[in-house]
Amino acid sequence: MTNNFEDKIRPPKGIKPEEWFTECYRTHKGHPLRILLGIYRGNYHKFFLAVVFFFFKHSPVWILPIVTASLINDIMNSSPDIMNHIYLYSAVMVVLLILNIPFNYAYTAFKSQATRYAETGLRKALIKKLQELSIAFHIDTQSGRLQSKIMRDVEAVEMLSTQMFLSVLNIILNISVALVVTVQKSLIVFFFFLVTTPVAAVTLWFFRNIMKKSNTEFRKEMEETSAMVMEMVELVPVTRAHALENEEISKVSGQLMTVAEKGYRLDLVQTLFGSVGWVIFQIFQVACLAFTGFLAFKGRVQAGDITLYQSYFATIVNQVSAIIALVPTIAKGVESVNSIGEILLSDDVEKNEGKEIIDSVRGEFDFKNVHFGYNDTEVLKGLDLHVKEGETIALVGESGAGKSTIINMVIGFYLTGKGEVLLDGKNINSIDLRSYRRFLASVPQTSILFSGTIRDNIIYGAEHVTEDELWKVIDAANLRDLIESMPKGLDTPVGEHGGKLSGGQRQRISIARALIRDPKVIVLDEATSALDSVSESLIQQAIENLTKGRTTFIVAHRLSTIRNADRIAVIAEGKCTEIGTYDELMEKKGEFYKLKKLQS
Repeated sequence: MTNNFEDKIRPPKGIKPEEWFTECYRTHKGHPLRILLGIYRGNYHKFFLAVVFFFFKHSPVWILPIVTASLINDIMNSSPDIMNHIYLYSAVMVVLLILNIPFNYAYTAFKSQATRYAETGLRKALIKKLQELSIAFHIDTQSGRLQSKIMRDVEAVEMLSTQMFLSVLNIILNISVALVVTVQKSLIVFFFFLVTTPVAAVTLWFFRNIMKKSNTEFRKEMEETSAMVMEMVELVPVTRAHALENEEISKVSGQLMTVAEKGYRLDLVQTLFGSVGWVIFQIFQVACLAFTGFLAFKGRVQAGDITLYQSYFATIVNQVSAIIALVPTIAKGVESVNSIGEILLSDDVEKNEGKEIIDSVRGEFDFKNVHFGYNDTEVLKGLDLHVKEGETIALVGESGAGKSTIINMVIGFYLTGKGEVLLDGKNINSIDLRSYRRFLASVPQTSILFSGTIRDNIIYGAEHVTEDELWKVIDAANLRDLIESMPKGLDTPVGEHGGKLSGGQRQRISIARALIRDPKVIVLDEATSALDSVSESLIQQAIENLTKGRTTFIVAHRLSTIRNADRIAVIAEGKCTEIGTYDELMEKKGEFYKLKKLQS
């Protein structure tokens, strides 16, 4: 089923949507409608077929007034063939109505294949670009905004496509058929339509727009209420602890009463303007009826044609009104096209193309006179640091000293502009970082697990491992007791973000994930912070298993956890001010000694 669907929405041969869409944005930058046309390249025929099938499936709506008018005229004129006409017209209408089912199915199928192709392709392009954008970009951009672009903005673009390529064409088709039939029947009625239809449509739209404004105000008030209720629920423990239940009830009740009052006013506004709009529209309908009735009385049109003109007048007015109503939707879609472009056109990407691909790593690092800063604030100010192959080095210092920046440079998230960071004697700026990171593992302060099983989280990115290799890693990470105590063992779900596990359990799974990669370089960022003593002990044992024979960078504020590091580097004001073993630095009684005494 899935494969068949993929074949139906597969892009034209040689086109990868995630690459083509990005190129469309670059080529037509600042022209959203051209971008929209570009992303549907190879699918225009599907839109054309959708319009064709719309014509056929919608034909009963246009033909029924003609049939009705013809039958009435036959009756009025006492036609001798009236019964034959009744049988014929009825048979034709029944056939057309039955054919509406396959025609509507085909219309939807072609329309959906084209729009779903673009929808999926845009999301693929955004996901691909998000994986390429620098870590600095992700730090500066709220994840909620990115999610909104991937989901809501793409959905708005898909809606814009439907409106631009189908709804507008369908509206034009409806109006054209009504006017063509009318002009063939009577030029006088045709000119009456031309004069009165725009006035009726604009009047109808005016009242709908007022109601829409009232609805928007009410929606915003509801969103405010929703946020207040959510905040109240989250603060229940605090409220209860301070005996503030009545104050909270009073605050939320006041907001609920405000919403009720606005809802009451909205009901009255909708009723008033809805009634006025409906009455005005019906007055125009009566005007059309009176005008065509007068023409029929004068013999200018046949009596049965009155019903035809009434139906077509209503169709034209509604379609013109629909065009006006589409303007806000189109404006929103255009804005979403531009919003997606903020991601796809961003040049803040990690550039690896053309750089050296490495197939092995020893793990020797040299920081030579490294300078680096954020937003014109220099963090590293001439850092010099040598880390030997297989060495475990701990980075300590006050917050803001530059420890995390060094770690991010080891991973390759940040590249130095002044000075050099050498990996095995090679400038890390000249290396394809993707090839280097195959030999690197990171265990962050906050363990990052995804919704899946324990097994899924451990073997992430290393699905080729055998069961024996997996259990060796589990033992090294002190996870066997935990897994054996679980009802489903390795296949136990961890919940969203690992919510079903404790902090220490999540961290040991993170360490197992690092171990499974058999890395040459390891980065541990506060891996034992905020854990109880039992969990810390288990984590420390797992870390010792993890770091054996591997170059390891450890960032730690709790200095007691780094006693076994080969060397400790004290980072202060963007430089390495002290370096040595734990005992050497304690004997020296310098900056490390002072930091340690502060924690004693």
